[in-house]
Amino acid sequence: MNKRLLLLLSVVLCFTSAFSQTLSKSAAAQASESVLALEKDRQNMGLQKIWKDKLVSRGDLQMKFATRILGTKPADGRSLYISLHGGGNTSQAANDQQWKNQINLYTPKEGVYLAPRAPTNTWNLWHEDHIDDMFAEIIKAAIVNEDVNPNKVYLLGYSAGGDGLFQLAPRMADYWAAAAMMAGHPGDASALSLRNLPFAIYMGGADAAYKRNELAKVWTDKLDSLQSANPGSYIHDSHIYEGLPHWMSRKDTIAIPWLASFKRHPLPSTVSWHQDDRLHTQFYWLGTPKPETGRETIASIKGNVITVDKNENAALYIYLNDKLLNLDKKVSVLLNGKLIYNKKAERKLSLIQTTAKRLDPNLVFSARLLLKDGKVTEE
Repeated sequence: MNKRLLLLLSVVLCFTSAFSQTLSKSAAAQASESVLALEKDRQNMGLQKIWKDKLVSRGDLQMKFATRILGTKPADGRSLYISLHGGGNTSQAANDQQWKNQINLYTPKEGVYLAPRAPTNTWNLWHEDHIDDMFAEIIKAAIVNEDVNPNKVYLLGYSAGGDGLFQLAPRMADYWAAAAMMAGHPGDASALSLRNLPFAIYMGGADAAYKRNELAKVWTDKLDSLQSANPGSYIHDSHIYEGLPHWMSRKDTIAIPWLASFKRHPLPSTVSWHQDDRLHTQFYWLGTPKPETGRETIASIKGNVITVDKNENAALYIYLNDKLLNLDKKVSVLLNGKLIYNKKAERKLSLIQTTAKRLDPNLVFSARLLLKDGKVTEE
């Protein structure tokens, strides 16, 4: 009997009655492990093909990527550095050249250094809607094929790659351990979602095109203010090199050891979420079935108490597991200081199966609450 059938059998034997009764803590833990293994097995062939072909597709669009494997694999798995090239609204040849430059631009001591080639040649080549799903697939492929630790995935980008990073870092903050922006433009990006993501800025002081240098200072001040108002959050590092133009003469390479000094905190006690115009249905342990651009949520967990200080979503999901709180006890939800829920939340195999599809053991959830119209129900 192969591994897949053995695992499937273990799930069937352990959880035959799972849909008719609440899972215990130990049963949920075992279910999470088994379902994750089954899910990896189910996705394995497709993820192996992505890694072998160095290509991920979405509809008619394709993203090629090149990799360099550096150093000895640590006991807790490899790091992954996704490094975004510059270029943008120019010719295919020019963007191809920028991609080739990016492949060798930075050299971490350890990890998988991955330089993707943007699927388009547009001004916003790194923050079009398809990019998020493509990166999610690349990360899963790296986890399966190179034993990448999902808590050690880093994002960096130069010029147009920096433009993309300003957008991608906050809207996919639950994927990254840290992010470093080089010589980019923030556009309409919001910093709110960076609460738990260390974020670095590298800019030439004379890089005045599109006011990049001025905006780098604006963002530095913005992050200073957010960190001051939220001690311990909004970790950041800013270097604006006086007199240097768009090319910083490799002074930005100090970003690599800075990035490597962090690991992702997948289940932070407080989550701040700004919904970008590229909509997401989940962010850390929050979610929504109907995302709308610009909606914001700020929520925290302490002990078994969930406090929602701000919620602009018509419906808000709160994902739970036994790493976040004690599901054997009642869970309380406070909305604007008012107690609106105080019950036990049931662990469910169906939710474990759904959240395991990301192949991230840190973000498998067994219970979910729905906040809607000022009331909380189980989902």
